[in-house]
Amino acid sequence: MPHHGNEEEHNASAGHDRQGSSQEPVIRDNRKVDPVTGQARHPEGGHAEGSTAPQDAQGGTAQDSDGDALAQAEEILNGVEVPAAESVAQGVPAGSSSAEAAELKNDLLRLQAEYVNYRKRVERDRAVAGEMAVIGVLNSLLPVLDDVDAARQHGDLADGPFAAIATKLENALKTYGLERIADTGVEFDPTIHEALIQQPGEDIEVDTVSQVLRSGYKSGDRVLRAAQVIVAVPA
Repeated sequence: MPHHGNEEEHNASAGHDRQGSSQEPVIRDNRKVDPVTGQARHPEGGHAEGSTAPQDAQGGTAQDSDGDALAQAEEILNGVEVPAAESVAQGVPAGSSSAEAAELKNDLLRLQAEYVNYRKRVERDRAVAGEMAVIGVLNSLLPVLDDVDAARQHGDLADGPFAAIATKLENALKTYGLERIADTGVEFDPTIHEALIQQPGEDIEVDTVSQVLRSGYKSGDRVLRAAQVIVAVPA
């Protein structure tokens, strides 16, 4: 190429043109999100695009090596078997002997027996309390029943509304176990009869109730009031 002027200036200019034409432009990726993985980039600890992570002695990256180590450790832990004697699910503390386990079992059985006895005692006491309450109500109504008997003997309750009321009252009390002691011609029983008068009788071999002066009452096996009677004795 022909040139004019100083040759040194011409050579320097030509060299500069060749250097500029051979240098490639540098493109830097400053995006904060990796377009391939979709993860956020950290300029402080990250690497520029195109750089590789540090490799270990086998040629793999340090991250892959850590992952393999964690996987191996998890595999080892999952393969360990816990002895049944040391298991918490057995209900016996770790390190306890069979004697201690037997003692704990005996304590549990003793506690269960005590609870069963306590429950039976409570149920029995509740039943007795209910029975005593019923007996208290029946005892309070005995004078009323005496008045009903007296009115019936005098003919005041032969008919009419009061007779119906008296019958309903007696039937209602029967549902609570109330029984009248007023039979004649039966053998005298000191547990249910109270002898007020004794008189000789004919053709009898044992003491017999000949007349009832006041009716007695009982509820089940419990005598609420003994019947006052006249007893006929053998002559």
